[in-house]
Amino acid sequence: MQIAELQPIAVPFVPVPAAAESVPPVAAETFESVLQSERLRFSAHAQARLSSRGVQLSSQDMARLEEAITKAERKGVRDAFVMLRDMVFIVSIKNKTVITALKADQAHENVFTNIDAAVLV
Repeated sequence: MQIAELQPIAVPFVPVPAAAESVPPVAAETFESVLQSERLRFSAHAQARLSSRGVQLSSQDMARLEEAITKAERKGVRDAFVMLRDMVFIVSIKNKTVITALKADQAHENVFTNIDAAVLV
């Protein structure tokens, strides 16, 4: 066998990083930021509506509203019409954000669009 007949074998090149080259650390989320992202938020519009309409939410109301959102999330709902006592909330389930709020008597003869579920609490 002659050396001229041999074919070279190509080995994939895998660079080895030098010790000085290190991957920068990823900023870890704090526990508080994770907790805040899991909480129900109110958009500026919803806050203004609640304030102008004199709607007060107790801690029990908030707990029931959060429970309704959790149920809707389990069902795969994206945007929901949530009715709690005499109040109506339009909620982005994915973002856990109340988009608007009004009293049920003000919702009479209104049309709500882009809602894929209704949750009555």
